[in-house]
Amino acid sequence: MAEIRVPELAESITEGTISTWFKQVGDSVEKGENIVELETDKVNVEVISEEAGVVTELKAAEGDTVEVGSVIAIVEAGETQKATNDASQQETSAPEEQSESKEEVKSEEKTEAADKSSERIVATPSARRYARENGIDLSDVNSKDPRGLIRSHDVKNTQSAPAQKSEAPKQTASNPEKPIIREKMSRRRQTIAKKLLEVSNNTAMLTTFNEVDMTNVMELRKRKKDKFQEDHDGTRLGFMSFFTKAVVAALKKYPAVNAEIDGDDLILKQFYDIGVAVSTEEGLVVPVVRDCDKKNFAEIEGSIYDLAVKARDKKLSLDDMMGGSFTITNGGVFGSLMSTPIINGTQAAILGMHSIVTRPVAIDKERMENRPMMYIALSYDHRIIDGKEAVGFLKTIKELIESPEDLLLES
Repeated sequence: MAEIRVPELAESITEGTISTWFKQVGDSVEKGENIVELETDKVNVEVISEEAGVVTELKAAEGDTVEVGSVIAIVEAGETQKATNDASQQETSAPEEQSESKEEVKSEEKTEAADKSSERIVATPSARRYARENGIDLSDVNSKDPRGLIRSHDVKNTQSAPAQKSEAPKQTASNPEKPIIREKMSRRRQTIAKKLLEVSNNTAMLTTFNEVDMTNVMELRKRKKDKFQEDHDGTRLGFMSFFTKAVVAALKKYPAVNAEIDGDDLILKQFYDIGVAVSTEEGLVVPVVRDCDKKNFAEIEGSIYDLAVKARDKKLSLDDMMGGSFTITNGGVFGSLMSTPIINGTQAAILGMHSIVTRPVAIDKERMENRPMMYIALSYDHRIIDGKEAVGFLKTIKELIESPEDLLLES
């Protein structure tokens, strides 16, 4: 017999959520085969079976929170077998007591006929118990699970619906009940919400803005992109490498922007690991490009591309996400003209890039020209960074992007 346990995930992660069971009770599993996917605060982790055999027990249901080290499934040596009725019940149950039939006999709230009817309904033990305790007929409960599995929150939603109606104002033709969809946030969305609120509450965040004339860097990119792609095995020359290199140069000039607070200490980081925000279906993730001061443009572009692909394919590891010293986010890819980005974790600042828009610009007192312009924003922790430093940092990036030859000299 082999116990499938929640593996060690990372120093700061103590629990995860069962995202998907790849195997059910009665299914065969090979040694090293994935059996379950866990969703953590940062990435999804697939857990393998260390032994070949048959899944005989699942101790947690999809959506349950499980702690590191806890047993979530049992695999026993043997051949594939059809799940019995008891195993089928075990497959769809949460890790709570399995003595449902005894509890149903003791229940004074349902008739024997109702008990027999409810036994044919697929529900977790906690859902059955909650229904009995509150006089709810499971046949009246709607499940959002594609398999029809009823969980306790489905029963609670059924119970709360009449109460909400009784407390609501009397509905009239001019005040009809409005349709809504209520769904639980994913663990990652909950974590994003929690972390953003923590940053808002625990930092003195301020944002300063500037604008960049993208004419020169766009012309340079246009001249060099084909040769660049040819010389670097298909790697495309984008704007992110220019901004990443500009950020590194600015961080060297203004080291407080590359710092963080630890208690009463200020930690000034002597490395340049730049996080690049990537949007995925499950929310924003920030994989880190390591040692950007030591990488050339092609290496930075290649690293960003690889990390973006891994993020969208849900293949990022925890190491890919840890330890960044500064973050760049590009809302311009979605059409954002201007925003105030929120600092990432314990970092001191974040750079926001935005859409490139052709606007009339005064060249001198006599001339106006249409130029490709981008607003850039620096959100920073005012406890660490003074306004003068923040403005100087952003001005340095502006000057380097507008004079890309100087940026090459900084590399």
